[in-house]
Amino acid sequence: MTLFMKFWSSVVNALCLPLHVIHALGLYEIYKRIFPIYLYRISICYNKKMHDKKKELFRSLSEFTKPGGRLTILEIGCGTGANFEFYPPGCKVICTDPNPHFEKYLKKSMGENDQLTYERFVVASGEDMGSVEDESVDVVVCTLVLCSVVDVQQTLREAHRILRPGGALFFLEHVAADPSTWVYFFQHVVQPLWYYFGDGCEVIRETWKYLEDAGFSDLKLRHIEAPLTALIKPHIIGYAVK
Repeated sequence: MTLFMKFWSSVVNALCLPLHVIHALGLYEIYKRIFPIYLYRISICYNKKMHDKKKELFRSLSEFTKPGGRLTILEIGCGTGANFEFYPPGCKVICTDPNPHFEKYLKKSMGENDQLTYERFVVASGEDMGSVEDESVDVVVCTLVLCSVVDVQQTLREAHRILRPGGALFFLEHVAADPSTWVYFFQHVVQPLWYYFGDGCEVIRETWKYLEDAGFSDLKLRHIEAPLTALIKPHIIGYAVK
């Protein structure tokens, strides 16, 4: 199946030539202004289908509050603020995203979740959060983000750096399917097109391998089948303790 898969992936890649040219000319930045509108609508649908999984995952957040303090959460790639409703009341939230055009939707989500304290919104990539101090947060949240960062290893190093000792990275990510399946085949075939419409998203990443090698002291990771379209049905969920 490998040669067959490579052939069809090459065909799709060739059909994406106009998109490659648009990207090379720097015109793809226009799409970044439109993408928040699209993601806002998708996030509403995703939250409905993944509500129970998110609720289960974030139920453990409060366990990482320092004695006598308030839980401080930093969310990498916060997007439209789709996770805010699952955070425990009273916690402080630092929002980061490389796309400043999300701010409009962030403000809307903040208004709908005023049980939280929003410390600041930092325009920064996951790979470079230098404005956030070392060991300054209790929890880092990363959902549907590691699929689109340029450097997964560097993003995880940054998460590890800003977490206090005993803090945790919470994650929920779609990942590559089992290589023996047709889903894996179609993930690779459509990847060239998926990359552009997903704002850099790679549906073929084996993200769990990066988490296993990230140097956390404890990793709680499960593979699940999400109630979503086949291409993004394979997910990993869990948290990693510094």
